[in-house]
Amino acid sequence: MTGSGPRPASPERDDGAPPPRVSVVIPNYNYAKTLPLCLESLRRQTLPPFEIIVSDDASTDGSADIAERFGCRVLRATTNQGVSAARNAGAAAARGDILFFLDSDEALSPRSLENAVRLLAEDPGLGCVHGVIAPEPLVDDGPVEWYRTLHAHHWRLKGVGPTPTAFFAAAAVPRRVFEEIGPFHPALRDSEDVEYSERLSARYRILLTAQVEAAHDEEYRLGPMLREQFRRAQYLLPFAAAHRRRPGALRANSMAGVAAALFTVATLPALAVPPLAVLPLLGLLGFACADLPLLRFVRRRRGTGFVPLFVGLHLLVNLQIALGAGTGWLRSKFDRDFGAPPGRRPSAAGPSPEPRDAVPVPASEHAEGGTG
Repeated sequence: MTGSGPRPASPERDDGAPPPRVSVVIPNYNYAKTLPLCLESLRRQTLPPFEIIVSDDASTDGSADIAERFGCRVLRATTNQGVSAARNAGAAAARGDILFFLDSDEALSPRSLENAVRLLAEDPGLGCVHGVIAPEPLVDDGPVEWYRTLHAHHWRLKGVGPTPTAFFAAAAVPRRVFEEIGPFHPALRDSEDVEYSERLSARYRILLTAQVEAAHDEEYRLGPMLREQFRRAQYLLPFAAAHRRRPGALRANSMAGVAAALFTVATLPALAVPPLAVLPLLGLLGFACADLPLLRFVRRRRGTGFVPLFVGLHLLVNLQIALGAGTGWLRSKFDRDFGAPPGRRPSAAGPSPEPRDAVPVPASEHAEGGTG
């Protein structure tokens, strides 16, 4: 099951040949809470991994020791460098034919590895197969986490199929493809998924599938969750606009919903003026109607009583996205370096040469990194 110990026999393909060897690469930074659940899910796979590599990004909580007790191959960084560097180190050490990137706060459903390998074998033009978030949280920490989990599951499920967007929290990439495209941008701690998606989708197809599913441990505290949304949303304008306009690009939130949330909050003072008091109510109605399938899904999964709380949390998140995007737009007007990856930042002597395959770096709307 790991690179250092005996492995269970893998099922053979229909032609009698053994299946490709799958190296699972897990970036980790202080995920002692969820790493055991992540590794236990790999023990239950119908296609056992060839090896499990935990690329530890200088954790201080003993999670690297947990990985060693599970028999994993552990790479220990001496300084924290971020999720991109951790994934790159794991990929460089891997010996399998397929790299399966799995975040340390996720647990795979039992047939995920088998399904990913089969889908890649059926279509040699695929450069990546990645999965959806399960509708139930990995660890139930309360209503904020349920909000995040249900929302993440729903918008990914809507996007199942070919897409130019890949999220590497649970994703399989043939080694030959990874070597051709190159590593993750090592300087990026956020948005590495979208930056890599741009390079990858220029040469290969990407598939989002419900046949790969992972339960995720989401943020459960309201304040940190809203701050994270604000921080990430600062890169939405202008850097993510081009990617969002691409056919099939994955979008966590609609611009109509973001605009309705901003309108609702901006018109709250009108409640004190009877003739205008209807404005925030119309805004709230418009916000709810922006994604009715989402609210129907939430009602089916958690009941009618949970819907008002979900709408309230969703309104706050969309407001943070609006405020963050506006803040990012203003920052970009005064700081030419803001949001640009290394290699594209203009210097005092003038613009630097643009490296091959460099693209603007938008921030994804959902935290995916397995390291900090």
